[in-house]
Amino acid sequence: MSEGNSMERTFAIIKPDAVAAGYSGAILSAVQDAGFLLSGMRLVRLTKVEAEGFYAVHRERPFFDSLTNFMSSGPAIVMALDAPDAILKWRALMGATDPAQAAEGTLRKRFGSSIEHNATHGSDAPETAAFELGYFFRGVELD
Repeated sequence: MSEGNSMERTFAIIKPDAVAAGYSGAILSAVQDAGFLLSGMRLVRLTKVEAEGFYAVHRERPFFDSLTNFMSSGPAIVMALDAPDAILKWRALMGATDPAQAAEGTLRKRFGSSIEHNATHGSDAPETAAFELGYFFRGVELD
């Protein structure tokens, strides 16, 4: 699905740190400037249990508790983004997980402050995108 110019959908989050710092508008502008079609968007306030469910794949990792506490610490914006090769395109726009290692101009370089407080999240594969989109959007909410 991510070959050529085929349309693809990915999942993205503007994390609580970026929402609290007032960066949502700038990040949404960057999404639009990059040519993504915003096919779903919602402000959410995750509970600890919801964050644990979303990040269940990381349950055995040492950062799991800190990550789920952070992701349930304030409002976040969840998005469904469509574009040709959307997964790779969004990950390139976000930049490296560690803002200190991210390329100039990427969202994490511009708005992130640490590996955990890195402003944005994005799916890393079609299967991950399907799970993550389904976690936050019912089928009737997305066409």
